[in-house]
Amino acid sequence: HVQLVESGGGSVQAGGSLTLSCSASESTSSGNCMAWFRQGPRKDREEVASIYTGSGLTHSADSVKGRFAISHDNSKNTLYLQMNGLEPEDTGIYYCAAEAMSVICTNGDCRCENYGSWGQGTQVTVS
Repeated sequence: HVQLVESGGGSVQAGGSLTLSCSASESTSSGNCMAWFRQGPRKDREEVASIYTGSGLTHSADSVKGRFAISHDNSKNTLYLQMNGLEPEDTGIYYCAAEAMSVICTNGDCRCENYGSWGQGTQVTVS
């Protein structure tokens, strides 16, 4: 499995911004997705945003649309999550994921599930 290392977490006040990075040990397949998940205190893990690296198409959870943006730099094997307008509800551990076991494409829109590789997580605290 590809090794993933997240960075960029920290503590910010509500309304602030952070940019998370996820460095992959090797290039991931262009026919697959990378994603950011998070797990808040006493909450289940949820997918925040994903990107299909073949086309660059992205998907975001309703709770972060208009505030968060996912991107991927193929030349650096790095995934990013730009987070603006942070709210206390965004607090949690953010995980990077890659190598999905399931890729389903419909009319050019691809979604992925069951990721096989995960980073160790980076803490984001919004107060």
